[in-house]
Amino acid sequence: MAAAEQFRQRLLAAGQALKIDIDAQQADMLLTYLAQLQRWNKTYNLTALRDPEQMLVQHVFDSLSVLRPLLNILDKNTVSNRLVVDVGSGAGLPGVVLAIMQPNWQVHCIDAVEKKMAFVRQMAGVLRLPNLQAQHRRIESMPVFEADIVVSRAFASLADFATLAGRHVGPEGHLVAMKGREPHDEAQALQQNTPWHISRIETLSVPELNAQRCLVWMSRQGNL
Repeated sequence: MAAAEQFRQRLLAAGQALKIDIDAQQADMLLTYLAQLQRWNKTYNLTALRDPEQMLVQHVFDSLSVLRPLLNILDKNTVSNRLVVDVGSGAGLPGVVLAIMQPNWQVHCIDAVEKKMAFVRQMAGVLRLPNLQAQHRRIESMPVFEADIVVSRAFASLADFATLAGRHVGPEGHLVAMKGREPHDEAQALQQNTPWHISRIETLSVPELNAQRCLVWMSRQGNL
């Protein structure tokens, strides 16, 4: 089996395992994104991973793993045009993946490294994603988003993330961090030094990844 077809089959299997529907067009877009990431990475060093197999699992599957938990929360509200802000997005993870999978969400990828946002802007054009925006800014210097979801993946400690990005969460929104092991050591600093606390920690099961992953949901102290 050709490598591209093998990746497609693994991608569809991952979608089934994660209880998300990946149609043929979305699979094409995810694989195009992966191929472009490999190509750009040779010149611009967008990610430390070099092996396409690792990129598929640790970048694409990992980003897909948060989609169902986010949908479970956002589907409780009838508003469909969601605003999602991906802080410290890097090469667009999970932002590009979320924009592909949810074309009715407005996804903003924010990063302080220009070459990474140039890549995401290129992807918005190549993949024809009008719902995907990339901004080369520091999140703390940006006008308030009032977002439904503010998410980060390996961006900073929980306290730093909340301090820098918490103000962009709308009144009914959520601050969410993708982490490896449960960050018990960061929970106390978050509660002591910010207006935020951990409301719950959701275990993530990333297909083909033998490592702990979790999603940390945070809310303003005083809120459940």
